[in-house]
Amino acid sequence: MGYSVIVDSSNFEQEVIENSHKNLVLIDFFATWCGPCKLLKPILEKLLEEYDFILATIDIDLHPDLAQKFGVEGVPDVKIAFEGEIMQGFVGVLPEADIRDLLAQFNLKSDLDSKLEEMHQAMANKDVPKAKILLDELFAKYPNHPQLILEASKFLIRLNRLEDASKMLKTIGVIQKEYYAKAQGMQTLIELKKSLENPGETELDQLFAQAARLTLIDEYEAALKLFLQIVESNRKYREDGARKAMLGIFNILGSDHPLTKEYQQALILVLY
Repeated sequence: MGYSVIVDSSNFEQEVIENSHKNLVLIDFFATWCGPCKLLKPILEKLLEEYDFILATIDIDLHPDLAQKFGVEGVPDVKIAFEGEIMQGFVGVLPEADIRDLLAQFNLKSDLDSKLEEMHQAMANKDVPKAKILLDELFAKYPNHPQLILEASKFLIRLNRLEDASKMLKTIGVIQKEYYAKAQGMQTLIELKKSLENPGETELDQLFAQAARLTLIDEYEAALKLFLQIVESNRKYREDGARKAMLGIFNILGSDHPLTKEYQQALILVLY
């Protein structure tokens, strides 16, 4: 876990430059009247709970000398101090995911992500009790964290506790844009899991069941190929179920994922 410090001219050298040789320092130039600054602040503070970096905050109205020295023309303006050097970070409000990507460029790893990797390994080893212990520890440390809710829901789906998973996913609201689409995609996983209880006997039934099983073990490319094949064969099958399943996978992967881009285009060509 990192920490935040208020910086001015008297402590800038110590808190920013010297400390940057031990920890990455994000320098948040802000103003109390700045609306975007108020939006960015809780994002940075949330990341401080997961990452080991220093957040140095500088009020440009109180310390215009520092703002001028580092070429701050608009706020929020986040600079990066690393190994004694000051470099540009970003101006304005970045999505949380983009700031995480920025931290990753400096080899910073979230404590949450590290623990989740342990949980994934436990699941791969079919050590469900250990996975549950790790999830319980994470919920105690990061209550209501949307990424953790998604992971716990997936864990519950694998245990066939579908109603519990669905209830948990519904706690992620539309306002949490970065996670809401993924939560909707996870609801698709629940429907696919339910479909396997009575898969049917026709050729399309078996194809759909195979695609559903592949989706549930994260074999998304193979699943998308089969769902697309079903759409080509019979758009009305399971009330457009194959197309809806593909949209669910797109939500899980995200709009920028190569598979999403490839199969969105392929789906459009089939439909139109």
